[in-house]
Amino acid sequence: MSSAHYQALEPQTSDEDNEDIEQRRPKQQHLHHHYHLRNHSGSTTTACSLATPVMARKGRRRCLLPLVGGVLFFIAFCYLTLSVDTRLALGLGGGSDDSDDEGSHNDLDRNNFRPLNETVHICSESYEDRRLFMQDKPNSEYGQLPVIYFVTPTYPRREQIPELTRLAHTLLHVPRLHWLVADDQQKCNDFVDTLLNRFGIPFTHMVSPMPAKFRYADPAPRGVANRRAALQWLRQHNLTNGVLYFGDDDNTYDLRLFSEIRKTQRVSMFPVGLIADYAISGPVVRKGKVVAFLDSWVAGRRWPVDMAGFAVSLEYMAQYPNVNMPYKPGYEEDLFLRSINVRMDEIEPRGKNCTEILVWHTQTKSKKLGVVRLESKYLDDRSNLGALLRNLKLMGVASITETEVRTAQISKNGKAKPHSMILS
Repeated sequence: MSSAHYQALEPQTSDEDNEDIEQRRPKQQHLHHHYHLRNHSGSTTTACSLATPVMARKGRRRCLLPLVGGVLFFIAFCYLTLSVDTRLALGLGGGSDDSDDEGSHNDLDRNNFRPLNETVHICSESYEDRRLFMQDKPNSEYGQLPVIYFVTPTYPRREQIPELTRLAHTLLHVPRLHWLVADDQQKCNDFVDTLLNRFGIPFTHMVSPMPAKFRYADPAPRGVANRRAALQWLRQHNLTNGVLYFGDDDNTYDLRLFSEIRKTQRVSMFPVGLIADYAISGPVVRKGKVVAFLDSWVAGRRWPVDMAGFAVSLEYMAQYPNVNMPYKPGYEEDLFLRSINVRMDEIEPRGKNCTEILVWHTQTKSKKLGVVRLESKYLDDRSNLGALLRNLKLMGVASITETEVRTAQISKNGKAKPHSMILS
């Protein structure tokens, strides 16, 4: 079923419309009757002959009313009792039969689910796995495993490089993984390219800046442009074998998570720790089936889950050409899952029926860029400081100045010393 079926079907003639029609008909008939009476005022038989068909039509309408009522009752009965697929096949509309919608999604526009048409700008990529070992086995022993496409949105800030480094040292242990790193900036960052190449993990590094009209919105749809670009990359490569997972660069991952999501047939879900007020977000499972969700911010979402709390089979996703993630802050996960028409009874609970936490939403709070005041004459090769500070600048961690802020302190034996004494 295409994503368009999530919208209400075009309404048929309603009861109110029928009432309007019935109210208009007698008036039109009266005018017609009056016209004939006026033109045949001398003839009694004409007036009587006109009255007879009018009464006959009124009688027919009275006969039709029970029939119309019976049809409406049948439609209502079908809507309430038939499955969603049967209702849609009969043209009765329907939404989802596994959620209490209460009209909370009626405000969504069909434009949310248009096919993606993103511009994908690739900085660099490598399909070669140059890791020497993973879990004490050679790469060749993992050849039959489905590939995990691990999508990581990132953006320039002073924590960007250390967080990518930390994440990479988790992914180094995960066989058959392709890392899609989508950077929210206009130009490619050579330092990020070098970093990703050094790890030896198969990767694609792309830039995907947030559209200007969203950049200053409050709240802004952060990470959406990055994930949309990655979805477009997957579609362009016509990949139908593997598993898609959205992994932020500041999360913490248990290695068991990757073994769990690799088995995904359609959509798998699992709890995420450190989410909002409850410090947890995830499925409610009964008798091995997902039946509801625990999350402190429902907000009318059909799928109140965290971005790190689900994985999707590419074979399943390929059935839905309108897969999308609209720019709607707070509803990115919900709208993405709706665009692939996931149903509650299709969800695969992972992590021992969602009793384990295999991913943590460990956000790093971003701080302002560091500033180091040091005279340029001391940034040569007489010490390490020149190369060290230039690297920090390339990473976006700190800047170097000769005029702003206080002069950087260099100490020895517990006392600050003049730069000339140490660096000359």
